[in-house]
Amino acid sequence: MTKKAISAGPVHSVPADLRKALISDPAARAKWEDITPLARNEWICWVTYVKKPETRRDHVEQVRTRLKEGQRRPCCWPGCPHRQKTGTP
Repeated sequence: MTKKAISAGPVHSVPADLRKALISDPAARAKWEDITPLARNEWICWVTYVKKPETRRDHVEQVRTRLKEGQRRPCCWPGCPHRQKTGTP
C-alpha cells in the first residue's frame, strides 16, 4: 500500500489518524495543502497535544471541518509549544 503524500509542518509530521482524515476528504486536503507549513504544524500539534483519545478524535474531525470553512489555524490556540523562539529577549 502506497502512502499518499501529505505536507507536514516544520516540526511535526502528520500523524496517521489526521493523514487518513485528510486523504478521505479531498476538499479538506486541498485546504491543508494551501496553508503554510507553520499553520500545518499548529494544526498537527493541536491534534496531538490532547491527552484523551476521544478529544483527539474530535480534534481530527474539527481540523477537517474548520479547514473547509476557511479557518487557517486553530482558534484560540497559543501556538505550538515545540517551536523554538527566535530573536533576542
